[in-house]
Amino acid sequence: MDYDYIVVGAGSAGAVVANRLSANPRNSVLLLEAGPADHPWTRIPVGSARMITNPAVNWLYSSEPDANTNGRRIPVPRGRMLGGSSALNGMAFVRGQAQDFDTWAQMGNAGWSYDSVLPFFKRMESYQGGGDDRFRGRDGPLRVTNPEPNDPFCATVIRAAGEVGIEHNPDYNGARQDGIAMSQATIASGRRMSTARCYLDPVRNRPNLRIETGALAECLLFDGTRCTGVRYSVNREGREAGAAREVIVSGGSINSPQLLELSGIGQPERLQALGIKVRHALPGVGENLREHYAPRTRWAIAAKGITYNDTARGLGLVRQALRYAFSGRGLLGSVGAPLRAFVRSRDGLAAPDLLLGWVPMFTEPGPKGPKISRQSGVTCYAHPMRPESRGHIHVVSSDPRKPPAINFNFLSSPVDAALTVRAIRIARAIMTAPAMAPLRVSEIAPGTDRNTDDEILDWVKAAAETTYHPVGTCKMGSDAMAVVDAQLRVHGIDGLRVADASIMPTLTSGNTNAPSIMIGEKAADMVLRG
Repeated sequence: MDYDYIVVGAGSAGAVVANRLSANPRNSVLLLEAGPADHPWTRIPVGSARMITNPAVNWLYSSEPDANTNGRRIPVPRGRMLGGSSALNGMAFVRGQAQDFDTWAQMGNAGWSYDSVLPFFKRMESYQGGGDDRFRGRDGPLRVTNPEPNDPFCATVIRAAGEVGIEHNPDYNGARQDGIAMSQATIASGRRMSTARCYLDPVRNRPNLRIETGALAECLLFDGTRCTGVRYSVNREGREAGAAREVIVSGGSINSPQLLELSGIGQPERLQALGIKVRHALPGVGENLREHYAPRTRWAIAAKGITYNDTARGLGLVRQALRYAFSGRGLLGSVGAPLRAFVRSRDGLAAPDLLLGWVPMFTEPGPKGPKISRQSGVTCYAHPMRPESRGHIHVVSSDPRKPPAINFNFLSSPVDAALTVRAIRIARAIMTAPAMAPLRVSEIAPGTDRNTDDEILDWVKAAAETTYHPVGTCKMGSDAMAVVDAQLRVHGIDGLRVADASIMPTLTSGNTNAPSIMIGEKAADMVLRG
């Protein structure tokens, strides 16, 4: 079948693109998603814990081992359902700093400055948490909420941060990011606000939009240097669909470069070695991978009734379930990390460069995902926001069902290593500030016996994980390693764009779901403008 547009991937960006392109009834749109349409746990915020290891809705990738992970394979969960990773993530809503997008524009990407992307951030959100109308949207599809800092633990940490010079910021997505705040979240009325719910559910009945799930994209189709469609399979049955105007690849930072390479776009020697016919040489495909490498510091809490380890076990869990059923609040309705701080590693910086996030409980592995530990404690992750270390993702086979090799190359930049240590030291300063004394806090990890930079880094290499923010593998730009131009068109190929986090030249300052949705909004606008 032929369509005007084919969108590959129904995640944070792809669902947005499909919604906006199909708003014109004269545009026929096919949206392909490899995973299922839905899963019961995606509706409930705490369901993240039940989907983080579930192969039915998660690609369950893992990285290749390297020296800076002590030979460990790091889990790389990615959403595999309508809504993509927005359907199973921690739901924190962080745009990033104006500086992030101004940097993209200064790298030669016209139209991507903060002033240029702000209208798309405002268009996508419905935020009723106050703030300045110059920065916040009020009537977009995506509902964003901002809880008050009245939780006893969060209120205590906010006071402790103030004691070490970190002020409370009521809107880190407003005029400035600096400070500590409750996490704004894609949660409303106790329900997850994924792009499937906010962008696809309202338009599923459009006659010009076809949503096909269980559809694995295997390769792109071409007529010379023009992309003309997609070959995909449903239950291993091969199918083809043509695109009269454009194909928009929105598979994310792992799947998008994989699909380009399977289609013969990438590094010729690498593709030829795998028996893949070279369609177009583009050496940047799969390169420039960036991610937040985040150690999780752990703190025991002796005071009772403070963390979810005390309030959500046994009868407490029943009370939490009842609270959620009647109010949509409590553990079951909470964002993954309800408190975060954007801080500067040193005086004189123009903007924060470190992120700390708090989860008021300990978890441990369970057969269906993380479960609440019996020990009461708090997890605080701490990491640099704009790492310089870069890795790569490349296919290892011509089989589209074979996962690509993910090499993060963490801490290869000495600056990243130094900033990671600094972030941990700031976390220690907050957690040992006088305001924390009533909670009777004691450090478990890294542990009070690790104090030198080398001792802390050794622990990081043994324990750190990602924050599930891979970007950059189809980076935007005009240099030799760029994959797409500022209009997100693949260099050297007509009728093909990439629209997802893979186009980011650098990491944004914080979580990447909100910027990915913005990219979907801006991409659709550029497509419609021609």
